[in-house]
Amino acid sequence: MSRREMVATRSFLFTPANHPRRVAKVFHVGADAVILDLEDAVAVAEKEAARSDVVAAFRSAEHNCLHYVRINGVDTGLWEQDLRATVGPWLDGIVLPKVESADALLAVDSVLATVEAEQGLQSGSLDLLPIIETARGVEAAADIATAGSRIRRFAFGGGDYTLDLDYEWSADEEVLNYARARLSHASRLGDLLPPIDTVVLQINDDERFTQSAARGRKFGFGGKLCIHPSQVPLTHAVFSPSSAEIDHARAVVAAFEEAEAKGSASIQLDGYFIDYPIVYKSQRILALAALLELS
Repeated sequence: MSRREMVATRSFLFTPANHPRRVAKVFHVGADAVILDLEDAVAVAEKEAARSDVVAAFRSAEHNCLHYVRINGVDTGLWEQDLRATVGPWLDGIVLPKVESADALLAVDSVLATVEAEQGLQSGSLDLLPIIETARGVEAAADIATAGSRIRRFAFGGGDYTLDLDYEWSADEEVLNYARARLSHASRLGDLLPPIDTVVLQINDDERFTQSAARGRKFGFGGKLCIHPSQVPLTHAVFSPSSAEIDHARAVVAAFEEAEAKGSASIQLDGYFIDYPIVYKSQRILALAALLELS
């Protein structure tokens, strides 16, 4: 089992790869995964040098968090060299921005497999996390999810998505409902893990961030992209089961197992009707709690 399969990855924290002070701090704020960014946060003139910054940062010490790099998109002409310069045993995964088709994803997947072999890594050992952040990408999400690639989950980029459609991204986030639903459906069709929700740009507005994360969770998302360390604990609070949820899940499973042993597959518990779907949801909560060592 790879290291990333043993970690419940709820928070993915971005930082520019070419900002040494930010990079030095980013590993120590408690994020489940750190993403050193070569795309939007790095000026074109700095991108080549920033590749070596990624390797140096990830090789410098052991960190409990997972190590990801966001490369440049497939339409830039930079992505392949990004892979060749940054892939190695110090890395857990690649974040691929603005994915709009299965063909584009598979092209990157193929080159990544080649680079893995050149670096002495097992083929498919690195995660490939596509960000869906355009109208075209949202509409193609089901095809992307079922393309037979190595991907394990999607991420959603609300900033570029609302830019692409000229939407007004207000605090209620109603304009994101369609995309969130499409990504959660596509993830199910592809048997992927729950997707990772969009960033929130207002870094000093904890209430807005928490509300956004809660909306993502309602749509079946399993974590959030973060752009500031203060957002990490907020993410963990929303995407981790509470003590009350864990206790209720335990009670549901125990009561149902007792009833099932007596030949019944539907019961009432504290005024709730319980049947197999409710039990399976409770088992999922308990599995996540165990992974997070909350139980």
